[in-house]
Amino acid sequence: MEKYDLAVIGGGPAGYVAAIKAAQLGGSVVIFEKDTVGGTCLNRGCIPTKTYLKTAEYIHNIKNAEKRGVHLASADFTVSMAEVVENKNGVVKKLTSGVAGLLAANKVETVNGTGTLTADGKVSCNGKVYDAKSVILCGGSKAGFIPIPGLEGNPYAVTSDGILEMAEVPKRLAVIGGGVIGCEMAAAFSAFGSNVTVIELTDRLVPAMDAEISEELKKSFERQKIRVLLSKKVARVDGGNIFLESGGEPVEADRILISIGRFAELECLGAMKDRIKTEKGMVQVDAYMRTNVPDIYAAGDITGLSMLAHAAFKMGETAAANAMGHNEACDLSVVPGCLYTLPEAASVGLTEAQAREKHDVAVGRFPFGANGRALASGEADGFVKVIIDKKYGEILGVHIFGGAATEMIAEPASLMAMEITAHEASGVIHAHPTYSEAFMEACADALNRCIHLPPSSSRRR
Repeated sequence: MEKYDLAVIGGGPAGYVAAIKAAQLGGSVVIFEKDTVGGTCLNRGCIPTKTYLKTAEYIHNIKNAEKRGVHLASADFTVSMAEVVENKNGVVKKLTSGVAGLLAANKVETVNGTGTLTADGKVSCNGKVYDAKSVILCGGSKAGFIPIPGLEGNPYAVTSDGILEMAEVPKRLAVIGGGVIGCEMAAAFSAFGSNVTVIELTDRLVPAMDAEISEELKKSFERQKIRVLLSKKVARVDGGNIFLESGGEPVEADRILISIGRFAELECLGAMKDRIKTEKGMVQVDAYMRTNVPDIYAAGDITGLSMLAHAAFKMGETAAANAMGHNEACDLSVVPGCLYTLPEAASVGLTEAQAREKHDVAVGRFPFGANGRALASGEADGFVKVIIDKKYGEILGVHIFGGAATEMIAEPASLMAMEITAHEASGVIHAHPTYSEAFMEACADALNRCIHLPPSSSRRR
């Protein structure tokens, strides 16, 4: 039996990055993937949803063209979901093929099948056992489902996986769950022509993000004719009718998207499922991505530390380096989160509420309505919000709602990782006109020295 330096179970963002990293460090590596390399992110998550949202952006631009002096012969359009799906599949195939090529180029052996741990820490797949000095568990996650009466087996209900394969635009789409995935799909299908209703259990959309982003997103959805029902619990479902515990008329839908989050996929634990420590369904790891069993690591969604592809990349790299004899900790204290609605939103660090619990803070804001590039682009809605520690000017959190939010968040994330203060950030010369100037201005506003806001501007401190 050939022995490898490393076996990786799961070819998603954590897994394929871990495999390549270990190979770069000179290791012999085998990776197991039961579906297509790229995981949820490339196949059923990040990339597919962004292709849909880019299509939605085209529709928004068509609708708003006349405001910019572009007069179309007709503003009528139709959406061919078959072609939208085909375009999405083309993008996915190109990227997954690229990942497969990278693995091959780095001499990583790829085994197509379900890899599971044996009782003695080897990997079993397709009836064959593979031996490795170390194993990294990158089983990923699966879409969550909730035990609502009438939901299981309901032909109207789809998960975030299923909605990406629908061949038609539903006339009425109900989204149960107002988190990131639910809101992104609501934005996309509203643009495609669906009458969308979002039902959220808590008192605001995207409850993990800063409250001001939630407020602005709700206003934006309402302008887009997306119906938002907050603090509502689903009592039962009957076909396409959703009955709420608060009573009233049911929400009627032709499709119901169940978007309540994702849960770790633990199938890869195999015969060691009772030996490897888990908590609340997540594999427990330390800062070095080690499980409680020697030479077995875990990375990505399966750990529950952060269910974001870019965090999985970092976890995968760290786990691989340590499996190859290094001693590196994985720092996830500065991980940006993005919401690709129209407009976008992005955050990094603490929310204002979290910051106020631990620090004496100052809050700076700069509206995109005062930013030249945003105004010129017709994207004046939104703001940049910077939360700092008053004593030292440490940047504790940055929250952006606006047209280029998901691209802009990289700058504050980088500066926070390098411990650059608002004093320094506000002095960095930014190109003009750019959206990114708004971040510099918000830093200055937190210090009460913003040039492009009048002194009378209302600002909470």
